[in-house]
Amino acid sequence: MEIHNVGTLRSNAISMRVLNSNTIKVIAIIAMILDHTAIWLLADGSTLDSIVRTAGRLAAPIMCYFIAEGYFYTSNFKKYSSRLFYFAVISHFPFVMYLGLEWWQATSVLWSLLMGLFALNISQKSKIPLAAKAMLIGLCCALAWTADWNYIAVLWILFFGIFRGNFKMQMLSYVTIGTVFYIIPGILSMGLDSFFRFGIFLVIPLLLLYNGERGRKSNLIKWGFYLFYPVHLVLLYILRYIIF
Repeated sequence: MEIHNVGTLRSNAISMRVLNSNTIKVIAIIAMILDHTAIWLLADGSTLDSIVRTAGRLAAPIMCYFIAEGYFYTSNFKKYSSRLFYFAVISHFPFVMYLGLEWWQATSVLWSLLMGLFALNISQKSKIPLAAKAMLIGLCCALAWTADWNYIAVLWILFFGIFRGNFKMQMLSYVTIGTVFYIIPGILSMGLDSFFRFGIFLVIPLLLLYNGERGRKSNLIKWGFYLFYPVHLVLLYILRYIIF
């Protein structure tokens, strides 16, 4: 009876994994649009703003998770990293323009994702001594310092990759990094206004539903996720500064 129950529980857990990577990425895109729109459309600190920004915390961690997944699926790391680099460059000016920053002050999350990809690649190289790995990964974190989600995204990607296949350890490292480097600093600097940062925890039940499959394969889907980032920032910029 106990063996039967264990088997049933495992079957139920597997049957709950109903989301492929394309579906989860679409959720991330929706969360990002809402979060970025709230910057200018909602009153800062209002209840609705807090709710939307909480949901918006889904975007970056999901992107980090699938950058790590993509590393192990790609057959050509050079093309994978080059594609991310090109779109990081393309997205730079839409990002700073939309946020009203000088071009040298910051850059988009795509640069953090690229540095995270490099950090993960370094960690998987057996020929690189451990000390050298630590220094190179530290360099990746430093290079992402002024990018959106900075070294936090780098570390998330790194540990999502290192613990790939061990969901508990992936989530433990994710929560630890997010708490130490994102939530606690937010509480110390913003107090209760930082409550929306706890939205990063919403990613965990969502990833529990991931079935490990990519979903329908097409060039539109492949390139659409990259093109979306700079395009949506340009559109929001137009809406913010021209129409309204």
